[in-house]
Amino acid sequence: MDLIIEQVRGEFAANSDEALQKGAKRFFKEEIRCYGVKTATVGKIAKKYWAEVKNRDKQEIFALCEELYSSGYMEEAFVVSNWMEAMSGQLTPIDLPIIRSWISSYITNWAMCDGFCNHAVGTLVDSYPECISELMLWATSDNRWMRRAAAVTLIIPAKHGKFLEESIAIADRLLTDEDDMVRKGYGWLLKEASRKHQQVIFEYVMKNKQKMPRTSLRYAIELMPPDLRKLAMKKDW
Repeated sequence: MDLIIEQVRGEFAANSDEALQKGAKRFFKEEIRCYGVKTATVGKIAKKYWAEVKNRDKQEIFALCEELYSSGYMEEAFVVSNWMEAMSGQLTPIDLPIIRSWISSYITNWAMCDGFCNHAVGTLVDSYPECISELMLWATSDNRWMRRAAAVTLIIPAKHGKFLEESIAIADRLLTDEDDMVRKGYGWLLKEASRKHQQVIFEYVMKNKQKMPRTSLRYAIELMPPDLRKLAMKKDW
């Protein structure tokens, strides 16, 4: 085991809090493993050790991340998300296979999924739009977190008005998904897209509201004016 991994785990153990550990489990339907370390402290620890590993070869950093992921602890997964965000400018489409394998093998809840995909993977796709084809494949995966990842990866670009057509295409693929976490994921994506493209998203919701789960619909219209929300929520019999 690399010394850095031992040091990171030692710091988490030293900062663990049993009350926080128990409290964290209330936010997830899935079983989680966590030390019970405050989010701000996790960030400081991740930043501290990033300073020690950032000059290593990219593949070495990937190996460290995989070792952190393999523990199953959320805080260690958040270190991976932090490090990948820090090196997001170095990520290229050639790194998609390892990203895909991490999501399918190690992501086990919404926080791990969103923490990794919102920033690191989202920046990669923003920088290399050809990666959209990968997200389209994820949207048809049997893995619930891969499907959620297809949507939440575009959250930040969509917030700034980018990838509108692609966001709608992903929503189309996930439209009638039976998994609540996936429904919330693509509803969130539509909500962010509505910041810059309110009319387009409203029309999309109105067109699909008979098929769209109410959870997704509520997320999608959350930022819209009351009159539009009322129209969208009205049941058409």
